[in-house]
Amino acid sequence: MTVESTSSIAPGLWLVATPIGNLDDVSMRAIAVLRTATVVCCEDTRRSGTLLKHVGATPARLIVANDHTEHDVIGVVLGHLGDGEVVAVVTDAGSPGISDPGERLVAAAVAAGHAVHAVPGPAAFVMAATISGLPAARIAFDGFLPRAGAERRERLTEIARERRTTVLYEAPHRLRRTLADLCGACGPDRRVVLARELTKMHEETWRGTLAEAVAHADEVAPRGEYSIVVAPHTAAHAEVTDDDITREVRARMAAGLSTKDAVNEVTTALGVPRKRVYTLAIAL
Repeated sequence: MTVESTSSIAPGLWLVATPIGNLDDVSMRAIAVLRTATVVCCEDTRRSGTLLKHVGATPARLIVANDHTEHDVIGVVLGHLGDGEVVAVVTDAGSPGISDPGERLVAAAVAAGHAVHAVPGPAAFVMAATISGLPAARIAFDGFLPRAGAERRERLTEIARERRTTVLYEAPHRLRRTLADLCGACGPDRRVVLARELTKMHEETWRGTLAEAVAHADEVAPRGEYSIVVAPHTAAHAEVTDDDITREVRARMAAGLSTKDAVNEVTTALGVPRKRVYTLAIAL
């Protein structure tokens, strides 16, 4: 296989998927784009510098576009695109815009009328789902859960009732808490798969129930970003029962929410009439 000719790389914004661990997973087309680009936007110049050196790419300029700076560099990137240059966007690992910077740059480029291209490649959530052994014909990717508050509780409720396999990302220092929250929302017997260090030398896949996963997290020292694959809700139908509503309201009130706030959250999370939720909440 030969690297694509750099003359075939059209000007515009290029989202380039990069290896999630093993540098040998970089595609031939990704190499061609990175060698052609005059500008590369990246999260960390040191990490991306290693990849660029590995593929023999020497862009004229590196721009740091991470969670904190992506919005600030939009004007600079649009200037390069306006000059007809090839601008590549990479992240530390995986596909830009998937739980990583890139989304705002794409939106700005599209709004300004510039061409946007993508080089497909590694994505940890896809790999985790396919090796999990759980149903993978239909999956829901939820990225990182909100750290706290109503949005986190709502997302947990949605995952508990999701009829598709759900994949999440989590940092090692927050793994145990997230598993405990999932256990509370989905029940202790829901199957789960924990995947870490994917494509690397110490790749590890752990399988069990959510209750077992919480115990597992207590026994190990989590290292590396985790992909959490949660089995789908398998009830015969998706009807929300009074018990479902009562459980969700009780959990929120136990967390310190007022009856009004608990009712509002559960109404949104379960998509049921507020009057029904209020009636059950008052009964508590």
